[in-house]
Amino acid sequence: MDTNGNHVRGLDAESRQMVIETVRQLRSRLLTKEKILELDKKEIFPEEIIREMLGPEIGLQLLFIPEEYGGMGGGARDCCAVTREMARICLGIGTAFFAIQLGADPILVGATDEQKAKWLGAIAEGGALVAYAVTEPGAGSNLAALKTKADPVTDESGEVIGYKLNGSKQFISNGGYADIITVLAKAPEGPTFFVVEKGMEGLTQHKGEEKHGIRASNTSPLTFDDVFVPKENLLGGVPGKGLKQANKVFGYTRLMVASMALGAGEAALDIVIPYAKERIQFGSPLSEKQGYTHKLVVPHAVRLAAAAAYIEQLALQLDSCDDDLQVEGSIGKLFATEAANRCADDAMQALGGYGYITEFEVEKIKRDVKITCIYEGTSEIQQNIISTFRWKKTRKTKGRFYLDLADQMENLEDGTGGRALALAARALNHTINLAHENRWTRQQAVMFSLADMMTHVEVGASLARKAAEEGREDIRAMARLFAAEAAAMVASKGLDILLGTGVEDDRAEAWREAVNYDGLLNGRRSWIADMDLVADKLFERC
Repeated sequence: MDTNGNHVRGLDAESRQMVIETVRQLRSRLLTKEKILELDKKEIFPEEIIREMLGPEIGLQLLFIPEEYGGMGGGARDCCAVTREMARICLGIGTAFFAIQLGADPILVGATDEQKAKWLGAIAEGGALVAYAVTEPGAGSNLAALKTKADPVTDESGEVIGYKLNGSKQFISNGGYADIITVLAKAPEGPTFFVVEKGMEGLTQHKGEEKHGIRASNTSPLTFDDVFVPKENLLGGVPGKGLKQANKVFGYTRLMVASMALGAGEAALDIVIPYAKERIQFGSPLSEKQGYTHKLVVPHAVRLAAAAAYIEQLALQLDSCDDDLQVEGSIGKLFATEAANRCADDAMQALGGYGYITEFEVEKIKRDVKITCIYEGTSEIQQNIISTFRWKKTRKTKGRFYLDLADQMENLEDGTGGRALALAARALNHTINLAHENRWTRQQAVMFSLADMMTHVEVGASLARKAAEEGREDIRAMARLFAAEAAAMVASKGLDILLGTGVEDDRAEAWREAVNYDGLLNGRRSWIADMDLVADKLFERC
């Protein structure tokens, strides 16, 4: 049960930790540093290793399959934790594993009981690689624009016995090796998911793409040339439900990408923090120099801690209810992926020349993590979703959405950043209403700025709550630092919106007074001391 008395899906903490430990053991047996670097250098998709991970001895795919179909019945919290741990080893391998979950999602949410027994049972047995084939060369994240067609095939009596699929898919993870492919195609009734099996006549699984990063994963185009799919392979048995099924899992799948990015960012910190403790420069370790710790490490540790708090909160929500959490999934993905990408970039800087050398791994992490800002919807797609839906939510609730959040933050104990976030939430609410009244919401640049403000305020609230619950001084310092960052962003981007839309100076000044502009910036007071405290913990300086 959660704090509201709701039943919580998933494993108990001990079982979850057992699976995490299984993943960690892969580092010493199947996925050593040397093996990971070799796969990356030679751009090898390790099919045998992946299939061994799915085999009876390890069976990682059992985590996300319900117990009634032979799995462990893990929930979002479990899948987040394991995906995060796998990404700490290699984001390319993590992508291959995530693609199996992603490919199974349409089956989990849309298939009939008989179809679930057949396909989920096959995945549970460990003999199947899975792919999710939705993206097309000209459609990208706009699923409604797909062109792959599914034309009904009828028998002599006119009864539909199957469909012929024609079209192509692009950027399909595991596409070149998958045994089971969930394909979104346009039937006469609308977009529909089908299961296509490897070896079906007319299916071509092309050679993998040469990629900037995640080179240990396979990303292949697929072509469908009159591929006959029996009607039993139409997921759910009713055509035209595909978009609804795809949208139903976005909150979950985007949370998984956020977890992957988080794991990659943490892997970068796992490299630069020990390095700084050993690297002596001008008579003392880098770990004692603020130019290193306060610029290149601590800000990223704070942002990753904020991402982790939000991911954990959202995963618990997903395990506790059946609400549509697509916007929350977008917030998690946008924040965690952008934070991890910035972290990896500064990790290269933190190692100096060594950061540019393959052996130290951070340049690989940097190449790998960039994809998390792109797949499952680019950062810009997430900004569109967040700003549009939160703007509508703000208007629908007459401002109570962010005002209630502000009240919650004000009720947190001192020292958790709650007061700064309360001020930021009220300022955000005022700015949203101002943008609405002046029709600035027609400007995409304005909406992107609002999305960044919304994301930081909501993520900051999660970290503040965690700081209040745990009471650890380093987490409280992180929460204060991030709250100050969120408040400063609301001040900066809010003013940018006003100036960018050309308002008169007196209206800009009225906005500053209404949102307590100076108060928003005041959260930075004593930030150096808080960074010192966090650095002491990270680098074990005391």
